Amino acid sequence: MTFELWLLIQVEALAVQLTQREGELIQEKAEVKKLANFLKQASQDAKKLVDEERAFARAEIENARAAVQRVEEALQEHEKMSRATGKQDLEELMKEVQEARRIIMLHQPSKVMDMEHELCALRIQLAEKSKRSLLLQKELARSKGVKDNLSNLYELDGAETLGSYLRIKPCSDIAPELSKCSIQWYRLSSEGGKKELISGACKSVYAPEPFDVGRSLQAEIIYDGQLIKLTTTGAIDPAAGLGNYVEALVRKHDVEFNVIVTQMNGVDQPSESIHVLHVGKMRMKLRKGKTAIAKEYYSSAMQLCGVRGGGNAAAQALFWLAKKGFSVVLAFESERDRNAAIMLARRFAFDCNVSSSSPNSCL
Repeated sequence: MTFELWLLIQVEALAVQLTQREGELIQEKAEVKKLANFLKQASQDAKKLVDEERAFARAEIENARAAVQRVEEALQEHEKMSRATGKQDLEELMKEVQEARRIIMLHQPSKVMDMEHELCALRIQLAEKSKRSLLLQKELARSKGVKDNLSNLYELDGAETLGSYLRIKPCSDIAPELSKCSIQWYRLSSEGGKKELISGACKSVYAPEPFDVGRSLQAEIIYDGQLIKLTTTGAIDPAAGLGNYVEALVRKHDVEFNVIVTQMNGVDQPSESIHVLHVGKMRMKLRKGKTAIAKEYYSSAMQLCGVRGGGNAAAQALFWLAKKGFSVVLAFESERDRNAAIMLARRFAFDCNVSSSSPNSCL
C-alpha cells in the first residue's frame, strides 16, 4: 500500500470522526438550549411566585397593622372611659364620705336607726292602745254585772300578748286569799271553746308561751267548793317581730342563748353564773364554760315549755326536762330569746319527726 493511499484512508476516517463529533455538538447544543429555556421558565415561575408571596405578605402586614391600630384605639377609648368612670365613682365616694362625716358631726342617726326608732314608737303606741282597749273591755264586763258576785271578786291583770304575763288579781275586799284557793289555767280553742289543761299551770301568775298564740286563756279558781272562771278578753297576740327573728335563726345550724340556771331538779340554785343553752337542729345542750351539763337529742320524752308561775320573771324563763331525772329552769336575757328558744326547739324537733307523747307534753 502506498503512502498516498494510507493518507487518504486516514483523512476519510478523520472526516467521519469530525462529522460524528459535529452531530454530538449539535445535539448537546440543542439540549443546552432546551435546558436554558427550562431554567428561564423556572426562573420566571419563581419570580412570579415570589412576587405573589410578597404581595400576600404585604397584605397580611397591612391587615395586622390595621388590627393593631383598632386594638390601640379600643384600648385608648376604654382607658378614657375607665378614667371618666373612676373619676365619677371617686367623686360619688367622696360625696358619700362627706355625707357620712356630716351625719357623724351632727350626731344624726342613720335611716335604718330612724326606721327602728319609728317602729319602736309605733310598737309602744300599739301596746298602750291595746292595754287601754283591754281595760275598757274589762270595765264593760264588770258594768254588765255577770251571773253572780263571785265573778267580780277577781280579774286577770296584764297584757294579753306573748312576752308578757297574766296575774290573777283580787278586785274586792271580800275576795278570799289566793293561797287558800285551787288554781288551774286552760287554753280555749277558737272552735267551740274546748278546754285544754295547761300542765303545771296552777299558780296565780302565768306567762303565755308561743303555743298559746291565737288562743284564749282561762283561769279556774276553786274556793270552798265554788268555781270562779276568768277568761282573757280575746286570743293571745303574737310578739312583734318574733316570727322574722326566728326565721333568721332557723338558717343557723346551732343557736346559742345566754341563760341563768335558777332551778335544777326542783332545787333552787343560788349561783347566778352565766350558762349557754345550745338549740341545734338535732339536739339541745346546756354548758357552763367548756363543761357540758346536759346534752340530749330531741325525743318524745323531752319537755320544753314556759315556766309555770315565777312572778314577774315568768315571761323570761322556761322549763326543760332534758331526760328522766334531770330538769332545769332557765332564765333568759329577754322575753324574745325565751320564746325564740321554745319555737326553735319545737321547729327542729318537728323536722326530726319528734312529736309529743302525751297531751300534757310541752315539746
